[in-house]
Amino acid sequence: MARFELKLPKMGESVAEATITNWLKEVGDKIEADEAVLEIATDKVDSEVPSEVSGILVEQLFGKDDLVQVGQTIAIIETEGGAAPAPETSSVEETAVPEAAAEIEKTIEAVKETVTTAEDFSGSEKFFSPLVKNIAKEENISLNELENMAGSGKDGRVTKEDILKYIEDRKSGVAATPQAIEAPKPIVEAPKAVQKPEPVVQKSQQVVPVSVNGGDEIVEMDRMRKLISGYMTASVQTSAHVQSFIEVDVTNIVKWRDKVKTAFEKREGEKLTFTPIMMEAVAKALKDFPGMNISVDGDYIIKKKNINLGMAAALPNGNLIVPVIKNADQLNLVGMAKAVNDLGNRAKAGKLKPDDTQGGTYTVTNVGTFGSVFGTPIINQPQVGILALGAIRKVPAVIETAEGDFIGIRQKMFLSHSYDHRVVDGALGGSFVKRVAEYLEAFDVDRDF
Repeated sequence: MARFELKLPKMGESVAEATITNWLKEVGDKIEADEAVLEIATDKVDSEVPSEVSGILVEQLFGKDDLVQVGQTIAIIETEGGAAPAPETSSVEETAVPEAAAEIEKTIEAVKETVTTAEDFSGSEKFFSPLVKNIAKEENISLNELENMAGSGKDGRVTKEDILKYIEDRKSGVAATPQAIEAPKPIVEAPKAVQKPEPVVQKSQQVVPVSVNGGDEIVEMDRMRKLISGYMTASVQTSAHVQSFIEVDVTNIVKWRDKVKTAFEKREGEKLTFTPIMMEAVAKALKDFPGMNISVDGDYIIKKKNINLGMAAALPNGNLIVPVIKNADQLNLVGMAKAVNDLGNRAKAGKLKPDDTQGGTYTVTNVGTFGSVFGTPIINQPQVGILALGAIRKVPAVIETAEGDFIGIRQKMFLSHSYDHRVVDGALGGSFVKRVAEYLEAFDVDRDF
């Protein structure tokens, strides 16, 4: 039998690590070539890791929620081919097996000890593995709790299983106070007949929420929502957000699209929405104002060579993802429509690749999809601007003609431009969104698609 090392594959030029979210195969399971073995997640995209060979899964070197670097071995698969020469004596066989097992144990321990953490609990005299400290940080477990937690590992060391059991007990309301200190008694729970029992309170930890039958429902955020929450908070804390708004007459665009959309779909096999038309105008404006196509890194401004437009897309579960149209300024309207539809469809189906969400230089979000007239979007770091497209509405408007002014019905929308006032002043931020509006209002109704 031969042993094949399943490694975390390269998922994109700028993706260096991923988190294991679920093992689809357990030790002892048979695996076919190209069959998915586990699910992983980068900071935005979930995907599967398939096996390159057929065989039996004999080792899992990482657990669920562990962080893995690209190229690291994550599992061992035993295959039929490439069998090693048979040992000549039983004594060799007896010593080889324990030695191999010992090596595997050492490898597992070494891998566990190298898991990345954000906090080191350096104030403690006790040793805690990086994985344990990372879990403690994520679950808001204090240093005092960690130091006094009963450990089942060597020399009383707290293991991953110990801290996970502690967290499970705490969430279920069971007293999970560490055994090494005398803990205050938890508040006595109310009888079952009482509709609003008080939550269990323990020393040095947050109040554990208790579900109430027939009352409020407590639901933990999913992984992506936690990430989005972190990104949005960090963006507001990082950038000095300021907004400029402009109203745009898009009557000509609406009429032109109504005229050509059927022929466009018949010829190109793609639906023609307003989004690619808007994206085309944004890409042109970014070429005119390269000061908006930048990013910030500390005290440095990075001027981007390529124009890569991020396109905020809503997922079926309500979360948001931003796939990127690469080199958007080099696409004609047909190419833009195909790129928009492809990324949008794959986002809804959960089939985006990690590289599809990397490298954006400016972002566009369509708040009009949900009926909003305008919005104040939050900048997608480290970019310096984001444009929100409002709903297109029929409104009464003053129409200027050579014979005088008239009141007529026009199709109008608002553009909302949020930009980073640290590096983008009002003149640039306002001029940019005005240029986008000018391109839209000057749309050629006689153009071909």
